[in-house]
Amino acid sequence: MVAHSTASGLPLAAEFPEPAREQWQQQVDKVLRRSGLVPEGEQAPDPVEDVLATETYDGITIHPLYTASPADPGAPGLAPFVRGSRPQGCVHDGWEVRQQHAHPDAAETNREVLADLYNGVGSLWLELGPTGLPVGSLADALEGVHLDMISVVLDAGPDSAEAAAALLELAREQGVAPGALRGNLGADPVGLRARTGETVELDSALEAVRLSAGSGLKAITVDGLPFHDAGGSDAEELGCSIAAGVTYLRELADEVGVDAATRALEFRYAATADQFLTIAKFRAARRLWERVAREVGAADRAQAQHAVTSSAMLTRRDPWVNMLRGTIAAFAAGMGGAQAVTVRPFDAAIGLPDAFSRRVARNTQSLLLEESHLAQVIDPAGGSYYVETLTDELARAAWAWFQRIEAEGGLPAALRSGLVADRLAETWERRRGAIAHRTDPITGVSEFPNLDEPALRRDPAPAPRSGGLPRHRYAEGFEQLRDASDERLAATGERPGVFLATLGPLADHNARASFARNLFAAGGLETPDAGPTESTADVLAAYDGAPVVCLCSSNKIYAERAAETARALKEAGARHVLLAGTSEIEGVDGRVFSGCDALEVLQDLHRRLGESR
Repeated sequence: MVAHSTASGLPLAAEFPEPAREQWQQQVDKVLRRSGLVPEGEQAPDPVEDVLATETYDGITIHPLYTASPADPGAPGLAPFVRGSRPQGCVHDGWEVRQQHAHPDAAETNREVLADLYNGVGSLWLELGPTGLPVGSLADALEGVHLDMISVVLDAGPDSAEAAAALLELAREQGVAPGALRGNLGADPVGLRARTGETVELDSALEAVRLSAGSGLKAITVDGLPFHDAGGSDAEELGCSIAAGVTYLRELADEVGVDAATRALEFRYAATADQFLTIAKFRAARRLWERVAREVGAADRAQAQHAVTSSAMLTRRDPWVNMLRGTIAAFAAGMGGAQAVTVRPFDAAIGLPDAFSRRVARNTQSLLLEESHLAQVIDPAGGSYYVETLTDELARAAWAWFQRIEAEGGLPAALRSGLVADRLAETWERRRGAIAHRTDPITGVSEFPNLDEPALRRDPAPAPRSGGLPRHRYAEGFEQLRDASDERLAATGERPGVFLATLGPLADHNARASFARNLFAAGGLETPDAGPTESTADVLAAYDGAPVVCLCSSNKIYAERAAETARALKEAGARHVLLAGTSEIEGVDGRVFSGCDALEVLQDLHRRLGESR
């Protein structure tokens, strides 16, 4: 028995022998064999836990256990800034809660802005121009807003100079000294080229730096979102953003000096529901930029970061789940050290957010900061073997991609040549394939959809700028099928459907019937079923004449009755018979199973069901 001292506390770990890694691996081997992942009689891989490893879209292997960090990440607030740009982290004042506004009506925007500022928001991100508020309405939208008490970030695309001038004029009218202004004038000709294909001269960035001189404003947004929204990986978004930053340094350094050029930049990155990759991305981004800034001799080498919850991960179906996605993404961005965070409203993929969704978005951050106290710990992820290793590997992958872009002549040249577009398209195809096979599941869309939930309606948002890199949402393929199902329902009073021919009692068919029901619902297909049956005659008695049928049961009953039932159903009018599972059965036209290309199956069924009308 170990004696304990009340002064020293309970040394609980001292009561147990320290296990060796080999002991843990033996237990892993037992579990994998019981689950069938390592068949009995076969040699397990070495190390055995590699069976559980996965790979990111950047080729980084995610292991189930980490026992060491690759390198010392340094201290918070010190180079290479992996652990944060400030020694105190966000302890004193939290991160900046930054809300986006893109409503084209100035009066409505003003109401939304004031509601945000009265309820916890400290920073406004205003989208201006054709995709948002008219630049000439900026003063009306900011009526009653004290510019010396908040930060304002502009996003005006080709109208950035006009928008910057309007903001500075408004500050002069309010009597606000330039040094009291905070935020970003938001010039980003490189990002605009990526998003829209429009060529805007880089000297617009220089003009923004000159306009911001003597103020507390940054001048340029280095926007990584176009590369993320095109389906790119985390390392690809990082590499492109660092290349964009270097482009601006080349343009500005000779005119305003390296220090002024680096201070003018703020980097914007997507935060996703992949918590650990998001944490690692923001840490890796600071490390990468510190290396660039050190090479050019900048005095201030810390990267200013703005995190935005991903628009690509938002869904139009079951949009309530977006609240959870946004919460996880905001948590990860804050833990990763972002200085400003924007949570997109849960209905942003549908149209213009309403007051309720905007309230939920800002309260998400208030809860994380005020109730969960996340900002009260400096770099809470620091020291995690997994996070430190992932940060290092992600930084290396991003640096390699950055070097490839530089070898092309820099980011503008890589955009013109198609290097960036081709690379992102390859990644999107791999991602689209994983989504289609449901190995990257989307809750409420590809998994656990609710066909009875009415679609949420919102006023349409202004069309986003287009013409450059494509914009994807991960759920778009499945949601197109749901839209087609809704149109069929509106036109005919019923949805397209697949009849589930359930063979045997509930205990035998329930698991595969539930799987099939979930898969078909992801495409908007109804699934009436036969219920418990004892014979082919029972199935035929329940059959509703649907042109597509799916057999559902155990392998044992498949062997006894599936071929006979498939033949009988075809004689009764079924044109296409599927089977839930991997069994090879005579008369079956296709199979659905875990890991199949669900999107391809559903698209094929929509074609067949459309032809049968």
